[in-house]
Order: sequence, then structure tokens, then C-alpha cells
Amino acid sequence: MFNLNTRTVVFNLIAINALMFGATLLSGEFMYKWCGLFYPASPYFKPVQIIAHMFMHGGFMHILFNMYALFLFGSVLERVWGPQRFLIFYFITGLGAAALHTGVQAWIVHNFTGSFSPPMSTVNDIQQVAAIYGSPTIGASGAIFGVLVAFGMLFPNTELMLLFFPVPIKAKYFISLYVIFELVMGIRNNPGDNVAHFAHLGGALFGFILVKYWNRTGRNFY
Repeated sequence: MFNLNTRTVVFNLIAINALMFGATLLSGEFMYKWCGLFYPASPYFKPVQIIAHMFMHGGFMHILFNMYALFLFGSVLERVWGPQRFLIFYFITGLGAAALHTGVQAWIVHNFTGSFSPPMSTVNDIQQVAAIYGSPTIGASGAIFGVLVAFGMLFPNTELMLLFFPVPIKAKYFISLYVIFELVMGIRNNPGDNVAHFAHLGGALFGFILVKYWNRTGRNFY
């Protein structure tokens, strides 16, 4: 049952995401331009986007699945670690996701132009680079992948029965397969695929590193 304890970090994160989604529905493009994460060399980039993009979503199903996973797995981690440690973990993995995603974008821009911040005259002539400059990245999915990986590491043999995967499967297998799928899709880079796969992988990577670090230093508390 959903715990309406407003002191929980998970509840507050869900509430903020819901409020931001409502504001996006009301304002449309304004929220995407101000809060979606643009490539740092883009004229649309603003520092606030580094945090704000983690609370933005592009549609009802997008926010539904992210918040469902946050509630399902994040609630467990918050009870294990406590609110402060969970919040730190959530933001580190979210920022790690943005860092890897931006790094991949920078590699693509440099590969096409020979520069990490080419002039707009060059950008407009190359479709792949123009798309990076003009398209924001939004969503909590990077942090959610960090949460998934942490849950899989702490509770590997827990059997999951998910809405979109209605077959019992141990957490370590489901999450490993999910990460492999994101890696394959990120490398394939299919035309028309607007999912930030490397942001997902960044969240997973930083989540893995952080849990390993806390285990090594005896700071896991579970």
C-alpha cells in the first residue's frame, strides 16, 4: 500500500515530478526549453537544467513507469539507507546519467565537426549535430536506473512480478538484462530512437560504483 508519509524522500520526489509534469502540460514548450537539458554548447543551455531535467517527462506513460519504479524500488532503498543517503544516491546517479549522456553527445559533435563547441553556422549544416544542439533531454530515468541497479545488488534473489513483465524473475537477472538491452540499443543508435540510452547506462554505472564504494567502506547499513 502506498505510504502517504510526506517525510519520505520517495514521496516528495514523486510529488515534485508530478507537479513539474502538470506545469509542463499547462505551459508546453516553455518548460521544455527552460528545464530540459540541452548540450552545454547549445544557445538554449542554462545551468538550472542540470538538475531540473531530472523532474521533467515527455508524456503520461513516461512519468508513470518512472514513478512506478521509483516507488517500487526506491521505497525499499530508502528504508535500508535512510532518507539522506537515498537522496544523495538519487542525485548522484541522476547527475552521473547526465554526465555520460553529455559525454557521448560531445564525442558525436567532435566526430562530425572536429570541435566540442562548433559555431552555429557549422551546426546547422550537419543534421546529427543540429539535433543535439536543438533537442533537450528530459526524465528521471537515469536516476531510476541507478535505483534499479542498487536494488539488484542488495536484493539479487528477490523475485519480481512487474506490470510490463508479468513473469516471476529474480532481480539480478531482470536488471542485468535491462542494462544489456540499453547498451545494445545505445550502440545501435537506430534512426528515430529518441531514448537517451547512455543516460540510462550512466545512471546504472554510477549506481553500481556508489554501492560498491559504500560496501567497501562499510557504509551500506543493510
